[in-house]
Amino acid sequence: MTILESRSTAAISAPPGPFPNRWRVLPVILTAMFMAMFDYFVINVAASSLQHDLHAGEAALELVVGGYGFAYASGLITGGRFGDLYGHRRMFVIGMLAFAAASLLCGLAWSAWSLVGFRVLQGITAAAMVPQMLALINTMFPPAERAKAMAAFGATVGLGAVSGQVLGGVLLDLDLFGWGWRTIFFINLPIGVIAALLAARWLPRHEQTHRPRLDPVGALGISAALALVLVPVTLGRPEGWPVWTWVSMAAALPVLLLTLRYEAALTRRGGQPVLDTALIRERVFAAGMVISGGYLAFFAGFMLCLTLLLQNGLGMSPLAAGLTFAPLGIAFATSSLFARKVAERIGNRVMVLGTGISFTGLAITVGVLGWYGSSITAMTLIPGMVLVGIGNGMTIPSAIGAVLSAGIPAHQAGMAAGVLTTAQQFGNAIGATVLGTIFFSALGGAHDLGSFVHAMEIAALAALGIVAVVLAAAFTLPRTATR
Repeated sequence: MTILESRSTAAISAPPGPFPNRWRVLPVILTAMFMAMFDYFVINVAASSLQHDLHAGEAALELVVGGYGFAYASGLITGGRFGDLYGHRRMFVIGMLAFAAASLLCGLAWSAWSLVGFRVLQGITAAAMVPQMLALINTMFPPAERAKAMAAFGATVGLGAVSGQVLGGVLLDLDLFGWGWRTIFFINLPIGVIAALLAARWLPRHEQTHRPRLDPVGALGISAALALVLVPVTLGRPEGWPVWTWVSMAAALPVLLLTLRYEAALTRRGGQPVLDTALIRERVFAAGMVISGGYLAFFAGFMLCLTLLLQNGLGMSPLAAGLTFAPLGIAFATSSLFARKVAERIGNRVMVLGTGISFTGLAITVGVLGWYGSSITAMTLIPGMVLVGIGNGMTIPSAIGAVLSAGIPAHQAGMAAGVLTTAQQFGNAIGATVLGTIFFSALGGAHDLGSFVHAMEIAALAALGIVAVVLAAAFTLPRTATR
């Protein structure tokens, strides 16, 4: 299943039977997904250190998080196409090595804004390696085993996110060689090099049989439309909401509509758009966009704001804050193991169940924040976090598969998976930016615990609203597969 479109399935000539080393190489290629998600969330634990060491302001801090996610999501489309053009094995190895190099530059950053730039570069390199992973899974695994491999992919998404919080705290506390927060980036260098070497040795070597055409107008248009929202939302409040921020946000919708019109025209001419607009009109796919983007938006923003509360509000060390997320991670890992079995019994209603549990966990968190106020402790937050972890484990690993099995035509499955994955990453970027802005706006210039709790309560209420929309979308999915 390629990150882009159904044509990618034909991009690699099928080997005579299943690839014999497929299960051995699967952990190697899943390393790309783990690293991409780990590096998105690990920065949350280092937020306080970045503010102190690099004097990172609110806008820079949000762009360190959101800029990576935005560049990652924007590049997925083009990264997948390059895999079709030049070979998925080759692009995976190049992307992995480039990601390791970009991580090294992040660790060497000398200022907050240089780190922002290197994080954007890191996001671009992540987009070069991750699409190849899905295409290779589609190529190496026969249909009977593909669902299991995709479940492992989905679980890796969530485990990478939670590990970023937990292991990030451990790395910061160890302070290897006195590197401080830079350790979270330097650790990618040996892992990336080893993964690239193993991939170069073990991945299948198949010749191209199809050379798709690039669609730069579509790729740039969709990315520009979202950037016109992301940048002003990030910089608007610290800058006092100047006129250009409102003009930028107002221009986003026309740019998106013009891009979609171009994509529709390209389809009619027999071209190869990055997004088939007919998909958007499908009720199931539209629901999938809301679920994929919305769920990751709430999760990314929730994790960022909660980290700020724990470290800046409660004064916890990065290690203590990271370990506070451990119960959430354990809950996620446990529930993700049972998600497939639950889905076999209740079908796509597993999405409703998982999202409902996350909604309940967020609601409990809001209640705890309001009840305890400035007397809150980390322990009082854990019950709500555990429920969020359980819901995430049931929803995130099965999100794409549930939508694809619920009525998406087989010949559009590749493109649909790509767009849904891209929606997840844009959700990451937008969620961290929007909920972060809400958090800092509610906080104002205060530094006392009560103000941090109030800011977290407002941000959690906003996250609760996002999850309510996702829950409504999950109800629209057919209970069982229709294909």
